[in-house]
Formats: sequence, structure tokens, C-alpha cells
Amino acid sequence: MKPKNIICLWFDKDAEEAARFYAATFPDSEVTAVHLAPGDYPSGTEGEVLTVEFTVCGIPCVGLNGGPEFKHCEAFSFQIATDTQEETDRYWNAIIGNGGEESQCGWCRDRWGISWQITPRTLTDAMAAGGDEAKRAFAAMIEMGKIDIAKIDAARRG
Repeated sequence: MKPKNIICLWFDKDAEEAARFYAATFPDSEVTAVHLAPGDYPSGTEGEVLTVEFTVCGIPCVGLNGGPEFKHCEAFSFQIATDTQEETDRYWNAIIGNGGEESQCGWCRDRWGISWQITPRTLTDAMAAGGDEAKRAFAAMIEMGKIDIAKIDAARRG
């Protein structure tokens, strides 16, 4: 049974390419269906890929090839929790190395404009701890692009 809530991501014409990249990059991710347009539509023609069903880390999504009218922004992002620097580096480098761009505080954007937060659990644990530990970890994070776990852990300890 399909869930009641599915994330719908609007793409120009490359929803399938993006979905296949996500499936190859993140665990518990896969492309589950590709649907062709049953007729012509404003930004495409009959027989072209219209929607792609996929999951990202177990979260159900659908990619819609709706044309160039709407662009992605940082108001929506996927937050991927990581446990090690190797895992953090792997996801960050996959996104950046596939035409994406770096941002700050663990954020990056893929080549399709989707924003990602590659967030080590030690950082979210520090924020949850509150107080001086959170302040130190936050101050360290604010200076980073990709999160450096060793620096966050050092900041947590003071």
C-alpha cells in the first residue's frame, strides 16, 4: 500500500536521472517506477517520462517532469544523518562531484537544485544537549562548509 504522504519534486525534464543518482548514492533508496505521459502536456509529449517513483533513505518520493517553470530553493532540503567522517565525505563528495555546489553549515545543492544537509549525528546530539556544549558546536559549525566531525567533537568537549 502506498503511503498517504509522498514528497513530490518538480524537475524540468530529468526526474529519472536524478532519481537514479539518489538511488545509487544513498542507502535504502531505489527507483520503483517510471511512468510515461499518456498524452501531450504543456512541457512534454506523449511517451516521455512524466513521473518517477523512488525512495531516498526510505522516504517515498515522486519526481515530476513539469518543465522549467519552477525551481528548487533551500526552503526544502533532505537532511541525511551520518555517523562517521567517511560517510559524511562520501555523500558530500557524491553530490558536489556530480555537478553540485557547496554551501555552508553542512548544506550543499545537487546539480538539479535540490538542497541537502549532510549532518553528522554528533552535531545534532550537541544541539540537543544545549547549553555551552551546543554553543561551542554551533560556533564551530558556522565556520564550516562540509562538517568536520573531529572539530565538532573537539568543540563539544570544550
